[in-house]
Amino acid sequence: MSKFAGKKAVVTGGTHGMGLAIVKALLAGGAEVVLTGRNESRVEEARSDLKPAAAHVVRSDAASMADIRALAATVQDGLGRIDHLFVNHGIAEVQTLEEVTEESWDRHFAVNAKGAFFTVQRLAPLINDGGAIVFTTVANDLIFPGLSAYSGSKEAVRAISHVLAAELLPRKIRVNSVAPGYIKTPTMGVAGLSEEERREFERQGDETTPLKRNGTVEEVAAAALFLAADATFTTNAEFPVDGGFAQGLSSAH
Repeated sequence: MSKFAGKKAVVTGGTHGMGLAIVKALLAGGAEVVLTGRNESRVEEARSDLKPAAAHVVRSDAASMADIRALAATVQDGLGRIDHLFVNHGIAEVQTLEEVTEESWDRHFAVNAKGAFFTVQRLAPLINDGGAIVFTTVANDLIFPGLSAYSGSKEAVRAISHVLAAELLPRKIRVNSVAPGYIKTPTMGVAGLSEEERREFERQGDETTPLKRNGTVEEVAAAALFLAADATFTTNAEFPVDGGFAQGLSSAH
């Protein structure tokens, strides 16, 4: 029997990158999945590429309370109760201290922090007791210049995950986070990069990561699914998937 046969899951930000890898791994394991995306072209691409019987693709903006309420209704109508929730959505824009505007600051926190919290608030009643929530945070112990709004909002997600882990203990719902470092994706996780900037970002990852390479979306997905299904005695943990980036390792001999 497939590992996730009969299981039901929701993946926000599931139409590309790490989220899509999580979705594909769940589907390969036999799960039924509701996945969300904000970009219409990516939503349509996911609808055409994924198995329609088991994958339900929903256009949803995590910054919109109306969309979050609609997502909860869709999940309840389509899946009923769920076993796993992956709160993976997020935005990142490179802006220095001088470049950050009130609008861009609010946009990061609306999507990354507010959207994460209220997604859980709306979907938690649908999670089976003994289920699991996995947030996507970031390897934030070392600093990425130009990502103050992004880093601040992801630190907020980490704090939120700790509180929710305590609040959901009576229902035995485990709450953990996966913290990626440099992961090779089409955008490298940052909006608006040119192809040259994306290659430079990837090169930086190869140089500064102790394992001397960027990670893959499949490696992040494997960690997220481990936290959701296998780490049954683990809650309130943040699991780094960063090649040693945030652990202070040195490749020098």
